[in-house]
Amino acid sequence: MPHFQTISYFILLLALPVFAVLYLLLINWKKRTGQKIGDEKLVKEMTANHSARKTAIKFVLVCAAFSFCIIALANLRSSKGVEKVKRNGIDVMIALDVSKSMLARDIQPNRLERAKQLLGKLIDRLSNDRVGIVIFAGRAYLQMPLTGDHSAAKMYLASASTDAVPTQGTVLSDALQMCRSAFSTREKKYKSVILVSDGEDHDEGALKIAGQMADEGIVIHTVGMGSPDGSEIYEPGTSEPKKDEQGNVVITRLNEKELMQIAEKANGIYQLYSYTEEVAGKLESSLGSMDQRVVTEDSLVNYRYYFQLFLLLALICLVLEAILSERQVLNKVRSVLTPRLMSFFILAAGFLPFTTLAQTNKSLIKKGNEAYEKKEYDKAISNYKEVTGKDPANPTALYNLGNALYRNQQNDDAVNAFDQAAVSSSNKEDRSRAFYNKGVVLQNNKKLPECIDAYKQALKLNPADDDARQNLQKALQQQKQQQQKEKQDKQQQKPKKEDQKQEPKKPKEEEKNDQPNKPQPSKLSQQDAAEKLKALLEQEKNLQDKLRKINAGSPSRPDKDW
Repeated sequence: MPHFQTISYFILLLALPVFAVLYLLLINWKKRTGQKIGDEKLVKEMTANHSARKTAIKFVLVCAAFSFCIIALANLRSSKGVEKVKRNGIDVMIALDVSKSMLARDIQPNRLERAKQLLGKLIDRLSNDRVGIVIFAGRAYLQMPLTGDHSAAKMYLASASTDAVPTQGTVLSDALQMCRSAFSTREKKYKSVILVSDGEDHDEGALKIAGQMADEGIVIHTVGMGSPDGSEIYEPGTSEPKKDEQGNVVITRLNEKELMQIAEKANGIYQLYSYTEEVAGKLESSLGSMDQRVVTEDSLVNYRYYFQLFLLLALICLVLEAILSERQVLNKVRSVLTPRLMSFFILAAGFLPFTTLAQTNKSLIKKGNEAYEKKEYDKAISNYKEVTGKDPANPTALYNLGNALYRNQQNDDAVNAFDQAAVSSSNKEDRSRAFYNKGVVLQNNKKLPECIDAYKQALKLNPADDDARQNLQKALQQQKQQQQKEKQDKQQQKPKKEDQKQEPKKPKEEEKNDQPNKPQPSKLSQQDAAEKLKALLEQEKNLQDKLRKINAGSPSRPDKDW
């Protein structure tokens, strides 16, 4: 639906009543001047060729030209909406390990950061493929369903951290099962999984699921992060080495064997991470060699602008006003036309800065987008701020500024930029995207109440936004877990407070007065006591034997949180 980008320019239309008053004053002045001459017949003869009607028409044309210029400045536009885009590609699900073992520094700065860098490079190369993201540790979560929006995929990838999954550990089978359920079951090919992990699996069953996925036409490629020699895990925040329950420093080692077996089972390749460009190139080559299908999906395109039409109408009005003579008979057209046209060009030159303002802003936004793609976020922020300095209500510049500030880790400023973009935009979809990105920033900052409110605002404006709905559910779940944890902490602290308030023991003098409450000495003989002790030891021995038999029949796996 067409709408105006900057309605504030319509305030200039208040000048039209002023022009009308000036026009009436001019007509009145002409009448009074004619009366001062004295001879009414002489005045009529002198003004016989003058047409009052044509004078009024010329005034209306000037006012119309002025109005059309104001409408052009307000920039009427309409969203082209979505269009069907066809391309050849496949569906690629990325499974990223975010367990604490990925914080090991045998790859600098750590395994997780290098994995995210690798996947970011790979996403840039998968221009025709749909991409989805699953993050996993002790459990797996669908971070983003399959989509052709690679910018959103990279934003989700950048936000992945060890805090994103509350249950620690490494369970490859859950990650593969989650990727499997994200694919369409109607196709037997065109599907692939990129599993990036250190392979330190704390659960069995990954090979079995890999075989089942291979039967369904899913190819699994694996990338091993780390070294077989292993490395220490450094706790985030404290930078202290992680220790197990016995106080020993935990050493996490790359399990290449299992990752190789998974790739072999599902007709894929295994690579040990060495160099980002090299690994990304091999993965791109492997994915490109697969059979591809025609992918048809909706793609959001830019706006259609109509300001040129109103500028053309203004030009026509001014040309007609310049040609139209106030005399009854058109004479000396050339002598009249030339100065009028000169006046028009002077007026047009006066409006030129306003008409070129939109083009200048577009150029700056384009430069900012180019810098953003090159990850030169400071330069992108500078270009976007230059636009907002000239046009504070430019929703595109504000929205892109928010993204650049978020990438530059200026989260509070990013939230403010998204708020301004939501207020400035009159398009519901644009406002919904602004609230959605605001929610992402707040969610990554653990500001769950504000994050939940932002996602709700996005869904009110665009109820069909599945990404906002999924993130809202995840945020609500995180809030519930946070509340439960706070409740448990309070319950654990309560007994301690009660212990502190316990009364001290009574003085010895009062204990002497409490003789009736003292327990009586035991009347058991020494032989009876020895027999009872022997019976208790026999019962304990029998119980220990039963426990050993149970443990031998069902051995348990060690409980690891990395």
